[in-house]
Amino acid sequence: MTSAHVRRLIALVALLVASVPPLACGHGKAAFAVEHTPMADFGGPRPPGWSRNLAIYEVNLRQFTPGGTFREFEAHLPRLRDLGVGIIWLMPLHPIGEQNRKGSLGSYYSVRDYLAVNPEHGTMDEFKHLVRAIHDHGMYVIIDWVANHTAWDNPLARKHPEWFTRDAQGRFVPPVADWSDVIDLDYGVPEVWDYMIDALRFWVRETGIDGFRCDVAGMVPTEFWMRARPALDAIKPVFMLAEWDTPQMHPWFDMTYDWELHRTFNSIARGKKNAKTIAAHVMRDRRRYPRGAYRMQFTSNHDENSWNGTEFERLGEGAAAFAVLASTLPDMPLIYTGQEAGLDRRLKFFEKDTIEWSEHPMADVYRTLLLLKRDNPALYNGEAGGDFVPVKTDRDKSVVAFVRRKDPHGVFVVANLSSKPCTVCPKGKAFQGDYRDAFSGSRVTLDRKATLDLGPWEFRVFTR
Repeated sequence: MTSAHVRRLIALVALLVASVPPLACGHGKAAFAVEHTPMADFGGPRPPGWSRNLAIYEVNLRQFTPGGTFREFEAHLPRLRDLGVGIIWLMPLHPIGEQNRKGSLGSYYSVRDYLAVNPEHGTMDEFKHLVRAIHDHGMYVIIDWVANHTAWDNPLARKHPEWFTRDAQGRFVPPVADWSDVIDLDYGVPEVWDYMIDALRFWVRETGIDGFRCDVAGMVPTEFWMRARPALDAIKPVFMLAEWDTPQMHPWFDMTYDWELHRTFNSIARGKKNAKTIAAHVMRDRRRYPRGAYRMQFTSNHDENSWNGTEFERLGEGAAAFAVLASTLPDMPLIYTGQEAGLDRRLKFFEKDTIEWSEHPMADVYRTLLLLKRDNPALYNGEAGGDFVPVKTDRDKSVVAFVRRKDPHGVFVVANLSSKPCTVCPKGKAFQGDYRDAFSGSRVTLDRKATLDLGPWEFRVFTR
């Protein structure tokens, strides 16, 4: 058995003991269901200070504009800034492999050249111009990085075939059978580490980006990220997002996916779980992850939208209510391309499928939430944010209520996660005080006798 096969076996065993997402990665479906393992706090790099009160926006560049170019996307920067977006995450922007390509345009995650940009998006100079424009608008930018595998026709496969995992017949193999458009890199080979770290450094040094979202990060040895992170931070403090869901990815990554809470949202919408599971999850999550770790909350992303359905398919009339929760629970909310425009279709992954931008009520919902997050320290990310305090009500199975508190600031959230109207009586002292309704702007005093009338899937967000 080769070192690559040992690595792959270890990674697959890890999938059985750590909570990870349904792996799709733009190649097709391949699902795994797993559990967390606890992790004690430990030292290491902390998220850059500029990330403490920001939200992240995932850009599907191919579908964002008719041409899918850097230049066209630049025109949307003022709108995204005004929406309250702080971090722009660009899906992979490298040239896409042609050999064994899926569909007519292929997957972003089939990388043919790590040191170039896809000419369909523009030139390297145009990308650098986009990075400068994002910074000029007061935002930050990270790019998607696919370290685990390459396209079949990546020149590395020809120049360095010994860098790749091969079967008993000496043939290249994909990391997962369904990912037939890519081949697996062998991290048992030291030169692979050197090349990949040099490539990561190139993008930070030459283009000025602020970090990376790392595809299937847990399928690459953790020791690689332990070496890569300080090499990048030596250039500038970077922000690192792991597409993975285990405590062990911290502190080399600043943020991991909260896939379990995402699945809980979907289950509540289907009537399979109730509102009580949300606070229970958050409290358990905060005990298991290292102090300072960010968790990414979301109702959609590129995999969910294309393979499992839009938020309206999965969450129905509760889509806005769950967006509120994703934006007010710890830690960082994600918006995927088109959510603010009420995108109600699954975007094609391997073909052109341009977004039709239009005004939609969800834009006002997100704008209110993201600006509140930016301005109210109770909602800041990680250690910078406020305590999470569950609030009991007389409707605990259908209503979720909690306070985020960092004196003198606070946010009180109540959401009816059912299709029936109700009158809610919150209990205890944590929620009591003088507030402003974040959506209506009205002033309100909540005391021990307070009651709230909520329609189906209605929510209230109070801030002080």
